[in-house]
Amino acid sequence: MSRFTVMNLTDTAAHRVRDILAAKGGDALGLRVGVKKGGCAGMEYTVELATEARPHEDMVEKDGAKVFVAPEAVLFLLGTEMDYEETTLRSGFTFKNPNQTSACGCGESVELTPVDASAIENRVS
Repeated sequence: MSRFTVMNLTDTAAHRVRDILAAKGGDALGLRVGVKKGGCAGMEYTVELATEARPHEDMVEKDGAKVFVAPEAVLFLLGTEMDYEETTLRSGFTFKNPNQTSACGCGESVELTPVDASAIENRVS
């Protein structure tokens, strides 16, 4: 039985992940995405360099770009599309998340509702 895909990467996000890893060199394997409590809306996305795969993590790979998903974030990120945007005022990863119910005015924190665990069983191919 194959596992579901927690999230997807756009071509732009995959390109940026590869660029970051090329610039860091060394033992970087990819990026790690998670969520943490914080901000005025209640939660924030986290993105950090991953130097090792951790137990029970999901890994998303596109064109050689690897993104590890922290196990505690899976129910909050299921169905999310990770993108990368550059605008006049900011550049960074963005998340189109169907589990996001609201966001703060500054765009740095979000309100997320976890997916019902039974939805995971329906996504397994």
